[in-house]
Amino acid sequence: MNAMPFFGYHMPSFTYPGVRPDGIFEHAAELARSAESAGFELVTVMDHFYQITGIGAEEEPMLEGYTTLGGLARETSRVRLATLVTGVTYRNPAVVAKMVTTLDVISNGRMICGIGAAWNESEHIGYGSPFPPIRERMDRLDEALNIIKLMFTQERPSFSGTHYRIDRALNNPRPVQAGGPRIMVGGGGEKRTLRLVARYADMSHWFGPLADIKRKSEILDRYCEEEGRDPATITRTMGSPVVLVENEGQAKTVMERMPPERRVMFQPATPEQAAEILQDFIDIGIEGFTFGNPTLRTPEEFDRARRLIKAVKNS
Repeated sequence: MNAMPFFGYHMPSFTYPGVRPDGIFEHAAELARSAESAGFELVTVMDHFYQITGIGAEEEPMLEGYTTLGGLARETSRVRLATLVTGVTYRNPAVVAKMVTTLDVISNGRMICGIGAAWNESEHIGYGSPFPPIRERMDRLDEALNIIKLMFTQERPSFSGTHYRIDRALNNPRPVQAGGPRIMVGGGGEKRTLRLVARYADMSHWFGPLADIKRKSEILDRYCEEEGRDPATITRTMGSPVVLVENEGQAKTVMERMPPERRVMFQPATPEQAAEILQDFIDIGIEGFTFGNPTLRTPEEFDRARRLIKAVKNS
């Protein structure tokens, strides 16, 4: 991600009309390769076990995130890879660090470690995972980020917290990336999440309209000052506020196809219009935008993304 802003291709859905279950991964890999070819610099998957509200029905197919990233690491050559993002409740954080490190080795240094506080209670119930109140989940996230950072940067770290502990934990082989994969915290909670970003993260990921994003960025700046952190060392990213279309008629069709609860999150725009809209976010410090695969699945749609990326990078 040397050129800024960068663009990420997010794959929250594995529901592909006409694709048999045994062809799901190959189709996902084809989309990832298409994204790489179109100029995307990051490919991400969800860390969920059930499909989530707003994307599709709970019963729709969902590939496990880290296993999928291992396959995508071998199917791509340039894009960075990450979960967007891992729920802290699903796995021991030392194991997460080991998994991400392994994927960093497999991908030759292309992994990012995405993590957040988790929210989807339904899959916790289904899989028998504890789903503590948000206060405890945030406490766990704080400890988990500490452990992951230690596992990436120290040879035999120890840590003892309320919820997690490690004792001279070994993480060998070491990450390919010096200092370990960058850590991305997903979530825009203004009291605790943004403070954890200031304390531990290399990247943040948010959603929302321009005014909300501007406020979160200003709050993060304040937390960075309190934590003694240079705010310029944190890459601020967000889910794209636009959905790419070719014309006004197509915009109507695309928005009608989208679940009602998600329509308010997006503005339909041609690549040229989208470049102008995104510039307002770039002006307040956003350095990366992720686009979801529900609206980027065909050669024509990837061509629109390619045009947008070119327009933004040339502006």
